[in-house]
Amino acid sequence: MVESSQKETYRGFEQGPIRPPSEAYSLLIRVSRNCPWNKCSFCPVYKGQRFSLRSVEHVKRDIDTVARHVSALRKMAGESGRISREDIDIYMAGVPENERQAFHAALNWFAAGMESVFLQDANSLIIKPADMVAILRHLKHHFPWISRITSYARSHTIARISDKELKEIADAGLNRVHIGMESASDEVLKRVAKGTTKAQHIKAGKKVVQCGMQLSEYVMPGLGGRDFSTEHATETADALNQINPHFIRLRTLAIPSSVSLFEDFRTGRFEKITDYEAAEEILLFLEHLEGITSSIKSDHILNLFEEVEGKLPEDKEKMTGVIRAFLDMPDSERMFYQVGRRLGYLRRIDDLVNPGVRGEIEKVIRNYGITPENVDQFIDTMMTRFI
Repeated sequence: MVESSQKETYRGFEQGPIRPPSEAYSLLIRVSRNCPWNKCSFCPVYKGQRFSLRSVEHVKRDIDTVARHVSALRKMAGESGRISREDIDIYMAGVPENERQAFHAALNWFAAGMESVFLQDANSLIIKPADMVAILRHLKHHFPWISRITSYARSHTIARISDKELKEIADAGLNRVHIGMESASDEVLKRVAKGTTKAQHIKAGKKVVQCGMQLSEYVMPGLGGRDFSTEHATETADALNQINPHFIRLRTLAIPSSVSLFEDFRTGRFEKITDYEAAEEILLFLEHLEGITSSIKSDHILNLFEEVEGKLPEDKEKMTGVIRAFLDMPDSERMFYQVGRRLGYLRRIDDLVNPGVRGEIEKVIRNYGITPENVDQFIDTMMTRFI
């Protein structure tokens, strides 16, 4: 049940815990708190937290507060566009304690160019469409120059919004939606308690695209485990072929001890695939993407291949070629790449030829006793630190 906060006392400007990497420079405006579903077995965020909606008036007050500080910063910057540290300190000394977070949000956004806004938390579109339109119009009123307003959403939620209401939301200013598809295999979705189906993923994705908004679909390599790796890859590709989203973003599975999937992993009910098997799965997934013009993005440290990025169909061979090169490596060289990539030493396979980089990776391998046989265990430990 969705809890409303209509009678709640305003507690000041709020920000949620996460946002997509692509929204690193966006102003974060919290429309709802936490996640209304909050049952996905692979997700560590929001656990133990109650979902609630913030009132439209409280969201507007957040926007008003940021707008006031942005206006002051613009005046300080003047024609030069620069503000001294001294001017900032003098201004901040007069900012009430309960507005400090809003001021820092305004300052960071000002420094980043004030181009985009991200609506938090996990599923902002669960609010009434009319309320979303009101919030968007308020944003555009105060910040008419912004070029992008985005939000996370669940396929289950989008599928239930009428086409007319979704178009009204798009017309009011929401122009990009991030959906965590993760998988389009019904078997996988059921096993990880995603709370949606392949059919709902397809319906929601098509609705977003048809109403004129950009769509980012997130795919989680490894989520099917060893049992459903092939089905996970091919069914997900099939759904995306029917949607043709603007972006397909890869987010490799990690299993920290804080998620419920960890118990299945610990007891062997869920068999996590190795990096080699994950590479095979991603290759199969990419090979099955046909007839679409999506951009593939690999913008997360959890991903083994940062350079597997490009536009379909023209960059498909380049992307699959990177993966084939990894699969064709000798075991020892693959180990070097796996360790170097997860520690941030490598961004591309070609970086392996750098003697200095290899030397740093070799130190880590020697200090931790990493071998081709135990490298995946080391990688699993490293990946959970990034969650």
